[in-house]
Amino acid sequence: DYIGARALLSSLPNVDWLLGDRGYDADWFRDALKDKGIRPCIPGRKQRKTPVKYDQRRYKRRNRIEIMFGRLKDWRRVATRYDRCPKVFLSAIALAAIVIYWL
Repeated sequence: DYIGARALLSSLPNVDWLLGDRGYDADWFRDALKDKGIRPCIPGRKQRKTPVKYDQRRYKRRNRIEIMFGRLKDWRRVATRYDRCPKVFLSAIALAAIVIYWL
């Protein structure tokens, strides 16, 4: 997971926290986030010799994001990405998110 994150690291927005699962546990990734002023909330892998501190309460609330992505995938247009134009695809996601929020 964190190999793909290397490509996206330079385009991260200015945020306070980054929530990630154990797949993103790498020292270079944590250091890169700290250099950008982002606090990582990533639990350490089980093979890690020294445990890593992270906000467990914040990490448990990460499932809300995954639930939202699951609900967005219920929309066939979003799940199969019928729209090839990025602007139209983003507007379809925004419309689906609004409808999901109000239901």
